Amino acid sequence: MLGIKRLGLLAALVLVGVAPAAAAQAAAQPSEQDTQYLQAIHQVNLYEVQAGELAQKKAQNQQVKDLAQMIVTDHQELDKSVQDLAGQLNVQLPTEPTPDQRTALDQLKNANGEEFDRLWVTQGLAGHLQAIQATQTEISQGTETQVVQLAQTALPVLQAHYDALVQLAEQLGIPVPEVSATGTPSPGGTAPGTEQPAPGGTTTEQAPAPGGTVTESPSPQQS
Repeated sequence: MLGIKRLGLLAALVLVGVAPAAAAQAAAQPSEQDTQYLQAIHQVNLYEVQAGELAQKKAQNQQVKDLAQMIVTDHQELDKSVQDLAGQLNVQLPTEPTPDQRTALDQLKNANGEEFDRLWVTQGLAGHLQAIQATQTEISQGTETQVVQLAQTALPVLQAHYDALVQLAEQLGIPVPEVSATGTPSPGGTAPGTEQPAPGGTTTEQAPAPGGTVTESPSPQQS
């Protein structure tokens, strides 16, 4: 489960003598915020698909297997939209998981039984919280309409995953990260094992958004 920097609106510099068509084309380019979001959410998708496929093979709990299947399907569909839009906007996407994501995936590969189920849910909570925060940031700060619309479409999907993970965590006795006013887990409120590298970021104690930095977006509402 990767940071989205807070940036102002992209200023369109129109010089005297520039053709209107060229000025319009320049204004249509995605901002750094939009570019970083596409890269970050693609990074999220890379991790979630691989982690979900592992869960379908290794999970002991059938509910974990079922949720993993839904997450894989949803993130594959989301990533197709991300890749299509990135291609239209000439945004270069990463081709493989980050080092932290690879570490998290290795931890899943080395875990079995109940240990695997708990670790997968714990990582999923942290990763989806990061993805939700990054998506909320894009919705509020993005400047390219198509990227903002993609984020608006992704948000309820990510929220549904997070809510389902919360329910699973409660059933398995895994404490759910408490969300502070800044939208990050509050000190002492993280689940056991969240000192592990978060998918796409640093340690989940600070719950960075996809890409590495903590956002200050509104916290997701749990159902």
